Amino acid sequence: MSLVAEAFVSQIAAVEPWPENATLYQQLKGEQILLSDNAASLAVQGHSLSDGLDEVQKAEMKAYMELVNNMLLTAELYLQWCDEATVGEITHARYGSPYPWPLNRILAYQKQWEVKRKMKAIGWGKKTLDQVLEDVDQCCQALSQRLGTQPYFFNKQPTELDALVFGHLYTILTTQLTNDELSEKVKNYSNLLAFCRRIEQHYFEDRAKGSSSIRLS
Repeated sequence: MSLVAEAFVSQIAAVEPWPENATLYQQLKGEQILLSDNAASLAVQGHSLSDGLDEVQKAEMKAYMELVNNMLLTAELYLQWCDEATVGEITHARYGSPYPWPLNRILAYQKQWEVKRKMKAIGWGKKTLDQVLEDVDQCCQALSQRLGTQPYFFNKQPTELDALVFGHLYTILTTQLTNDELSEKVKNYSNLLAFCRRIEQHYFEDRAKGSSSIRLS
């Protein structure tokens, strides 16, 4: 059974309505923001975006959202806290930047220990970076196949899934890391790049005039 199918089976039996108050928002970036935090800041709040879906479609949507959280979010955390090059050059400095010494170092090491413990608990503790990048590729492949040539995953209007996927992919594509291996996995899928650009242009560029447009290719 595929990753999406497994997630779909877990969701199909219990479809719950989404909260009825919401709007897309983008938190202001700071030098201390991390990859996973930046992805989470591109979020959904407010009225439901999936009112036009039937119950089966809503269950499928939640299954793909579960896949994104299980794969992309976990991969982001792994890269931030388990890849030694990223930890040394980026993560500790960004995470500790709001705090004075020695609290900045203490809190960074504490967070790293917590994330590594979580990785062990979910079976990612012994994964290599190449294995994590392969998981990201498989997730992107599943998302690319589901999106196809459609503008959004289910309708001509975005749903919670579109907001979640955009938050993670856009962040991966636009966050500077020690190398481009993670973003290159996303760039292999032209329809996902077009999807990110479409949402950026439609929902964010008009609201942030004067800020530099970010190139996704």
